[in-house]
Amino acid sequence: MRVTTIFFVIAALLMLSETQAEVVLPRVLGHNMVLQRDKPVCIWGTAVAGEKVSVTFSVQRKETIADVAGKWQVLLDPMNASSEGREMIIAGSNTIKLENILVGEVWLCSGQSNMEFTMRKSSKMKRPDVAGQNPVDELQYAKNPSIRIFQVNRKELIKPDSLHRGWSIARDSALRVFSAPAYFFAKELYSRLHVPVGVISSAVPGSAIEPWIPAEAFNDHAFFINYKVQNDPGKFYTPMIHPLVPFAIKGFLWYQGETNCFLNERIEYTHKMEALIGRWRSDWNDKDLPFYYVQIAPFKYSESKDNKVTLNKESLPEFREAQAAALKIPNTAMIITTDLADNLSDIHPSYKWEVGRRLALLALARDYGFKEIVSTGPVYHGMKIKGNKIELSFSSVGGGLVSKDGKTLSDFLIAGKDKKFVPAQAEIKGNKVVVSSNAVNSPADVRFAWVETAQPNLYNKEGLPAQPFRTDNILINQFKPDSKK
Repeated sequence: MRVTTIFFVIAALLMLSETQAEVVLPRVLGHNMVLQRDKPVCIWGTAVAGEKVSVTFSVQRKETIADVAGKWQVLLDPMNASSEGREMIIAGSNTIKLENILVGEVWLCSGQSNMEFTMRKSSKMKRPDVAGQNPVDELQYAKNPSIRIFQVNRKELIKPDSLHRGWSIARDSALRVFSAPAYFFAKELYSRLHVPVGVISSAVPGSAIEPWIPAEAFNDHAFFINYKVQNDPGKFYTPMIHPLVPFAIKGFLWYQGETNCFLNERIEYTHKMEALIGRWRSDWNDKDLPFYYVQIAPFKYSESKDNKVTLNKESLPEFREAQAAALKIPNTAMIITTDLADNLSDIHPSYKWEVGRRLALLALARDYGFKEIVSTGPVYHGMKIKGNKIELSFSSVGGGLVSKDGKTLSDFLIAGKDKKFVPAQAEIKGNKVVVSSNAVNSPADVRFAWVETAQPNLYNKEGLPAQPFRTDNILINQFKPDSKK
């Protein structure tokens, strides 16, 4: 019995040794993945300490030695885009062959339920009145082998997958459970670039912003020295973002804020965004990575029965102001969604295809050289008081300002120095809007879309809605980005 026992112990140790000696890859490296073009591409994993590991892809072959902790990585030289599915071979004591790999554009998409919102849910939304292929039916048409998707599972990303099957072609059952905003972003990008596009969705319904930021990022931020950070800092960052580092990407898409709006946050949310953006860019060792995000949609926050704090009808506009203040952070941009809610009692706006398209417009105009694309709606630029009227000027007017429905401009308020805002008449004059009210003889300030249910009709001719604003904006002037972030 003793000899038999010793035999089994030795056999088990040998099997364990062989298992530990194997080259293991992180889950994000797998069949069907897209590698970021025009950047060094990191391929990494674990092996036994001192083990020689080689990576072969296309005409490149790179070698390295696993360090004392068993960690290894190589950098592939920057590559041109390629729609040819090719093999990658990673060899050490074992050999891993990854198949059908493309080279193109890769974006990481994160946030809460409106980013997680699946294509299956999107297929059940109210059908928009559009010519041609209807976006509600996209699951029937999605067959493009050059669009690839990677769904992050918070419980599995840190675990290796011996089958290396995390990535999928954007179609069928894999696409049904994937982020609709991320997919439609990828689709629009492909339609313009005609190169492979990979999108990674890492989102959790109901999540605040804090779990996406490690605690030490708050400790390194001056604003939070005397501010107690709650909501589980790092809870989702640790299992759902950090394991993706340093997979090469082009940039980030972010759709989150509803949970923090329910907490009635203001400038603190802007600083939290700065902490998140700064840390994620630091993780990927690129302080200029694009960060594009969604300003949250109209919703009756003040009527919600589950509020932890008391909200009023201006709580949402003031939170949006905090989101807009984050535009001071370099290489950020924001889309507006005031027109994308068809049920103001549903916090999940229907038109995720348009969310994805508008995010893609930002990337196309800012990162891919499509300078002719107007990527945002009108943005308040300045005001002049002219007698009993206020003249407003805007940037991002594109082909010109318009009333989308042809009716009188809606959702403008005006006040004198007493701050008693009343509904105002507003008229487009060239690329400016002139605002007035018979009840205000000496106007001082204007507010636009300054109520949670506002769905205004001021657009540019490119069909993009104007950003909500107030001319007496105190919050945005308070925020000064940390130049070190």
